Amino acid sequence: MNYLRIKKKKEINGILKNGKRAYSGSLTAIYLPAQETRMAVCVGKKYGKSTQRNYIKRILREAFRLHADKLKNPCAFLLIPKVMESYSFARFAQDVGKILERERLIEHQHPTTHTAECEIPKKDGV
Repeated sequence: MNYLRIKKKKEINGILKNGKRAYSGSLTAIYLPAQETRMAVCVGKKYGKSTQRNYIKRILREAFRLHADKLKNPCAFLLIPKVMESYSFARFAQDVGKILERERLIEHQHPTTHTAECEIPKKDGV
């Protein structure tokens, strides 16, 4: 599912003022019901230089995109990461999924369990 980006300061301020907040270990999500799914990421200068801020925005957008097609109803989202030592896509993807499940914006996802194990072949004579 494609989503639209929120770019206008007026729209971001409206979400900040009227939206519902949800928290996780690595980010804060603020959302409002909307006519179509929209999203913005807020990363200020306290997160580092522009390359670091752009990296955070890219991986956070991708983490949201993975869950966007599972949304029950369209909403406008504002995602604000927490200041940390390092940022990872896996952590953001997990936390976005947790927030959306906890707020009942997507159906509960049952984790798949894999019983197959991966073995590393051993060299003969070593």
